[in-house]
Amino acid sequence: MRTSKRTVAATTATLAAAAMVLTACGGGGDQSGASGSDGGAATSSFEGTGPFTYVQGKDNAGTIQPMLDKWNEAHPDEKVTMIELSTEADQQRQSMINNAQTKSDAYCVMSVDNIWVPEFAARGWIDELPASEFPKDKFLEAVWETGTYRDKVFAIPASSDGGLLYYRKDILAKAGITEAPTSWEDMEADWEKVKALPEYSSIGGYAGQFYKYEGFTVNVSEAINTSGGVILDSDLKPAAASAESEAGLQRLVDGFKSGFIPQEALTYKEEEGRAAFEAGRIIFYRNWPYQYSLTQKAIGDDAFGFTSLPSVDGKPGVSSLGGHNVGISSYCKNKASALEFVKWYTDGEQQQTQLKEASLAPVWTELYEDETNIKDFPYLPALEGSIKNAVPRPRAVQYGDTTAAIQDSLWPTLQGQVTPADALKDLDEKLAALGSGS
Repeated sequence: MRTSKRTVAATTATLAAAAMVLTACGGGGDQSGASGSDGGAATSSFEGTGPFTYVQGKDNAGTIQPMLDKWNEAHPDEKVTMIELSTEADQQRQSMINNAQTKSDAYCVMSVDNIWVPEFAARGWIDELPASEFPKDKFLEAVWETGTYRDKVFAIPASSDGGLLYYRKDILAKAGITEAPTSWEDMEADWEKVKALPEYSSIGGYAGQFYKYEGFTVNVSEAINTSGGVILDSDLKPAAASAESEAGLQRLVDGFKSGFIPQEALTYKEEEGRAAFEAGRIIFYRNWPYQYSLTQKAIGDDAFGFTSLPSVDGKPGVSSLGGHNVGISSYCKNKASALEFVKWYTDGEQQQTQLKEASLAPVWTELYEDETNIKDFPYLPALEGSIKNAVPRPRAVQYGDTTAAIQDSLWPTLQGQVTPADALKDLDEKLAALGSGS
């Protein structure tokens, strides 16, 4: 029997909601390209009413258009048209950058990964927003801060996100396992028991997003942070080369060597991994909470469970702070309409809709404290704590170059091409060459 701590963890499962970015964009040095003297765009006058666009990644859950239909019904002269981009965040980001660099008005309100905000703000691609017109006190503080750059507001949180560990409850039950794992060691032990069953002799144990893209940055950051390491310190200086970071990275390397993490996982982005999990090729899968409703429909409640990210060596699992904010393109024409839409899209009613329909983590504190919500979504109190304790990816202005450096230096370790110690040293050198800034 495992400790009661494991059982408690299983009943207080954490849920949250999805994030990512591209490879390199731009060179070193100060690339703010901004119109304001402090490196951020000047506050817009927000004039002009009429039709506008809302731009985001692929709406996998199909919940956004019905929301926009409600806006359009109430605002027939200010209709919003949704533009869906790629399912991959790095491609989404590049599309938005291309639009900004051509100064096109095709994109107006944009759903941006919260880690893009410093870059988009510094380069003048999104406008500073009138902070006094938004109810800051209603937002989770850590989430609100993701929309700021140099103490000014450039994007309003629309959803938050934190990593979740999904597990195949039905497969574990066949091996006599009825409790959710709370640690990395639990998962490995469970995998060995399941593999002993003839029908599951080749099953994989664990996977996350390990393809070379932004999802890898998220997953390797979580491994490093959980072990007590960091990639950039509080002054945004390179600090990856440490014993703690090496331990976190080595854990992933060892997982691939043993087969606990299947080689196939090197090709996994969010949806590829979800498909493998639902098909029963892996037992444990780290993903965002948007998966919950999709997997529920695909294999049913009885087949899977979910819990918080696993601890390692007694240290609690640390999630990257994901989520999406909405900002207004500097080249949008009908900015008055766009601003009113941002207020509407980030209000409590729309938050509630996205929670119920798409398993997205709310950004308003009161939704976590509502008794009806807690009854319907009993994971909410744990989710709130998870988001508050999450660690953001490096909030560097040159985020495209930063995440590319992380991927270029660290991804080869998963294939056994370089040791974690050498890879982390190489990463520090790359980041030092980029410089820092926020």
